[in-house]
Amino acid sequence: MKKFSKLSSKIESIYLFILSFLIIYVLIYNAFHYEPIQGYDGEAHHAYVQNFLNIFVPNKTNQPASNFTYEFFSPPLPYIFPSFVNELCKFTISGTGKLDTCRQLYGFTSVVFTSILFLLTLIIYMKIMKLLFAKTNTMNLSILAVLGIFSTNYKAISMIRGEVYILFLNALLIYRFLLLSKKLFKYSKKDILIFGFIIGLLALSRQWAFLLFPSYFLLFFFLEKNIKMNYIKFLFFTFFIGFLLSGWFYINLLFDYGSLTAFNQTRTNFSFSNQELNFYLPFNNEAKLMFSKPIRPYFSNQFLPILYSDLWGDYWGYFSFTSRSLSEGKNQELIGDYLARVNLISLLPTFMLFYGLKKSFNSLKIKNKKQIDLLNVYLVFSVFISFFGYLWFTVSFPNDSGDTIKGAYIIQLFHLMGLCLSLYFENLKKQNLNKYYALISLFFFIFIHNLSAMTSNFPFLSNVLHNLF
Repeated sequence: MKKFSKLSSKIESIYLFILSFLIIYVLIYNAFHYEPIQGYDGEAHHAYVQNFLNIFVPNKTNQPASNFTYEFFSPPLPYIFPSFVNELCKFTISGTGKLDTCRQLYGFTSVVFTSILFLLTLIIYMKIMKLLFAKTNTMNLSILAVLGIFSTNYKAISMIRGEVYILFLNALLIYRFLLLSKKLFKYSKKDILIFGFIIGLLALSRQWAFLLFPSYFLLFFFLEKNIKMNYIKFLFFTFFIGFLLSGWFYINLLFDYGSLTAFNQTRTNFSFSNQELNFYLPFNNEAKLMFSKPIRPYFSNQFLPILYSDLWGDYWGYFSFTSRSLSEGKNQELIGDYLARVNLISLLPTFMLFYGLKKSFNSLKIKNKKQIDLLNVYLVFSVFISFFGYLWFTVSFPNDSGDTIKGAYIIQLFHLMGLCLSLYFENLKKQNLNKYYALISLFFFIFIHNLSAMTSNFPFLSNVLHNLF
């Protein structure tokens, strides 16, 4: 037994080292090889950065934000850092190529910044596990194996977008929530200010963050009677602070565009009939194409196939492809074959994500809920609200291609499910070490196989893997 324990400890250390190295390698590789301008609505996000002062400095212009960028509805937080770098760059250099030079500079530094945010997010997840499982290693293997495996992580990081900010801030919010639950929500003014500040920043990151808030109110019904009043007062104060911090942006949207949820497309009244039946349930060949050619234009506007293919691979071709056209660019067929294999091999972690969610769901039935049960309840509610909230969005803004269906948009959903699975793995580690290492090993090898889907411009590794398999 002792020998096995020592061996398993060595295996864990090796896995930890390799996964940590690979995640950092992917982040560095993408920072130097991917042009953020190529990302989802890249031009519009760059226009937001370049016109940040025009949009937000009072009396600088009388033009509406929509005149500068069709991402006008996006909250400003993710654009502050690149805008600062851009303005500093324009101030310090001169010449005809100044705009291009500055774009390259703020694009690169923005990717570096979001890469750091992602690493900090993983560290906070590990701190959460340490808080819940006292004997757990500070460097948590399940977090790296489960939360680091999503290819869509690295797409979101490499583009100028707000979703990575949501991941970081929500991880921080969950951690603060657990600390408070440990104190039975006997909060201080400092707790209120910190929690409220994080809520405000989340609201200023991306509208998807609002799908994370209802769960905190639903938790009220799962608390002991003696702490309910404390908890609801705490929520009232914190969300009020969050509103004070972020409300101005949404009130401006209301006054300027007539809606708190303004968008750059015309809203259609919600009705399931907005989309064809195969949007919800792919038929015949559509499902098979997920595992043969999971790249556009195949299974156009198919909700689940596109979401799955973009989570694990690169359905839209904005990342690994050298061209957005299937008829152009190098290794296009090779990419399609490789991503098909990625989709196939990723069925296992997908199944495990749902299994982890099922395990977390069991916490709803427990009467006297411990700290970990409260977290599970939060995760379950947030998963369902995030999924159906996102589905509502795609149905309300229908189009023929399914352009609104992207894994990066709702990346929080996969991280919430990933946390459910990590909690299951930590419990499994205490109960059945053999099974734990068997599953972790599978995740490890799937991570290695899927590595090229996480890196931009389809590097040579994919060619090697193609020849091997």
